[in-house]
Amino acid sequence: MSDDPTDVRAFFATRAAGWDNRFPDDGPAYAAAVAELGLRPGDAVLDAGCGTGRALPPLRTAVGPTGTVIGVDLTPEMLAEAVRAGRRGPLGAGILLLADVGGLPLRDGGLDAVFGAGLVSHLADPVADLRELARVVRPGGRLALFHPIGRAALAARHGRRITPDDLRAEPRLRPVLAEAGWRLVSYVDEDARFLALAVREG
Repeated sequence: MSDDPTDVRAFFATRAAGWDNRFPDDGPAYAAAVAELGLRPGDAVLDAGCGTGRALPPLRTAVGPTGTVIGVDLTPEMLAEAVRAGRRGPLGAGILLLADVGGLPLRDGGLDAVFGAGLVSHLADPVADLRELARVVRPGGRLALFHPIGRAALAARHGRRITPDDLRAEPRLRPVLAEAGWRLVSYVDEDARFLALAVREG
C-alpha cells in the first residue's frame, strides 16, 4: 500500500467497519505497551493514527480523570467506528479529531506523550511527520511506536519478507527519529510485539 495520505485513507475506509473484529485479542498487548509509556495521572497524551481507538481506553486509565487523551486519525470511517465503540468523550476514552499527523491542530509542547500503533509505515514523510509529533510534545516527553506483532510476523502475515530498508528496522529508525527531534531509548522487535520508545530532545 502507498503511504500517500489519500491512499492510506482509502485503504482504511473500506476496512473500518470490521477492523476490531479482525484483531479481537490485541487488547492486552495495547495495554502493556501503554504501560511502558510511563504516563502519570493528569498527563496529556495523543494517540496518533488512532484508527478505531483501541489504545484510547488504556491511555485514559493511565492518565486518569484529570488527564487528557486525544485520538487523531485521517480516516473518518475509522473515527466513526471509535465513536460506535464508545471511545469518545468524557464517558468514553478521549477526544477524537479528524486530522493528518503531518499537520496537527495542537499547540507547541502541550502534550506529555504520543502513542502510535501501526503508524510508522503509513507516514508520507517520516522525518517531517515525526518532527510534527515532536512539536506538540514537551521536552522530555515520550513517544511509543507500537505494533501488536513484530516485523517478521507482520511481513509473514502479508506474504512478504522483511528488508533492511524497512523504516521500522532499528538502524533506519534511530537516525530518522534523531533527525525529527527524538532519541530512541528502547527497541523491541519480537514475534509478540514491536515497541520503540523515544524521548523528545530539547
